[in-house]
Amino acid sequence: MEQSFLAFIEESIKKNWDLDALTDYKGATLQYKDLARKIEKLHILLAESGIKPGDKVALCGRNSSHWGVAFLAILTYGAVAVPILHEFKPDNVHNIVNHSEARLLFVGDVVWEALNEAEMPLLEGIILMTDFTLQVCRSKQLEYARDHLNELFGKKFPRNFRKEHVAYRRDMPDELAVINYTSGTTSFSKGVMLPYRALWSNTQFAFEVLSLKPGDRIVSMLPMAHMYGLAFEFLYEVCCGCHVYFLTRMPSPKIIFEAFSEVKPHIVIAVPLIIEKIIKKKVLPMLETLKMKILLKVPIINDKIKAAVREHMIQAFGGNFYEIIIGGAAFNQDVEKLLKSLDFPYTVGYGMTECGPIICYEDWHNFKPGSCGKAAPRMEVRIDSPDPANIVGEILTRGDNVMQGYYKNPEATRQAIDEDGWLHTGDLGIMDAEGNITIKGRSKNMLLGPSGQNIYPEEIEDKLNNMPYVAESLIIQESDHKLAALIYPDFEDAYKQGLTDGDIERVMDENRTALNAELPAYSQIARVKIYPEEFEKTPKKSIKRFLYQK
Repeated sequence: MEQSFLAFIEESIKKNWDLDALTDYKGATLQYKDLARKIEKLHILLAESGIKPGDKVALCGRNSSHWGVAFLAILTYGAVAVPILHEFKPDNVHNIVNHSEARLLFVGDVVWEALNEAEMPLLEGIILMTDFTLQVCRSKQLEYARDHLNELFGKKFPRNFRKEHVAYRRDMPDELAVINYTSGTTSFSKGVMLPYRALWSNTQFAFEVLSLKPGDRIVSMLPMAHMYGLAFEFLYEVCCGCHVYFLTRMPSPKIIFEAFSEVKPHIVIAVPLIIEKIIKKKVLPMLETLKMKILLKVPIINDKIKAAVREHMIQAFGGNFYEIIIGGAAFNQDVEKLLKSLDFPYTVGYGMTECGPIICYEDWHNFKPGSCGKAAPRMEVRIDSPDPANIVGEILTRGDNVMQGYYKNPEATRQAIDEDGWLHTGDLGIMDAEGNITIKGRSKNMLLGPSGQNIYPEEIEDKLNNMPYVAESLIIQESDHKLAALIYPDFEDAYKQGLTDGDIERVMDENRTALNAELPAYSQIARVKIYPEEFEKTPKKSIKRFLYQK
């Protein structure tokens, strides 16, 4: 069958048998033949412990080679994978394991310390991802299978395990592959049911628009339990025969840059927060000195400075990549203008878990700044608006990438997917004549002005985040219907410049006045509230707004 996702995996493993596949950064490396052997052992473990095709198997842990092994083993066996974000609170993990009716849980060591097996009564076993040892066993079959795994493997392959032994089943397009629970920013998460056609179509999209080759390298820094990282930092790369390096610790800018300089990745997949932090800390201070501002106005010198800054940034990301793909949240417009002025190879895509994830994309050479690209192959996109180019409306999409629905939640499925198959994204945007989509905000975040005007808080925050000493901000509407700006200042920078807490308050109010001068009367900021610590965020690094609404 042409559209088999698992055929991509099988062919790549055989073709790239002796190449490096997965590395825990600063740790061990698995070649494609090691990956195949470990998958085969887990197949034996699943079969001997009575797991049947279609049963749910959950995974929860930081990115690692063994996370990848477990995920691929679950799918190629015929079970349904339930990846759970390791940042979720224990109660949320317990809830997802129970709601999905998972029979087994593969767990990372850090996550396991906080969990309580008594809260997950349906599980037959909990397996530690680091070495696949049993932590909890409620099944004699599972215990026997784990204790005799090497012996069972030896019996099945008495004359060594070879590439001709790799023969995975063929998936059907509408067969359920993954239940991926959303970030849970409002109460409990919803389980997005992604069929194999969504995995195949997202991987095929990457084959069509990206140009990785066997042996190419990539740094995986987004959580693999999130569809953006899973699809484009792992699944596509494995199907290509690439070498994936996992940042197994929390990816701080320092660790990321060290990995980039060492690995020299061929493509970079990132969320806006990482790029914005790098530019605000490393690039803008160089360009904002008085001398530099004067030089940037001199025509030929201006070009030389920009070329030098561009080269400096390219080297910071390893100097070997085709483009940086940014997605997962809104991208700061001022940062984007700077990247465009430098002719930096970046593009901004658009997707959501419900599409596994891709909806829109455009290559960096053709990308329109401020947009998030055009409808991806096998996807249609339209704006629910009488004048899509000028009047904001909800973004609707349909195509091969769209989920089957929400697990055990037909009501939420009916609200999300209409009878014509259009997925209602909840995002608001416009579309130009060429099909470029520009996102204006989330429909649920939109605020109403005093005379019913639409206020998009994200657009105001975007401007505010570029003002002096603002690290992050949130615009909310208070009980008197006036707008307030919640601001987490860049305390480190402010204190370095000798500012006191009183000075910071004064600067924030000056920022408010300056911002109001740019805003229409109905979206003026009435007051500022300073927050002493960063706002709580989802794994995509977008602020959990509902925690701060009045």
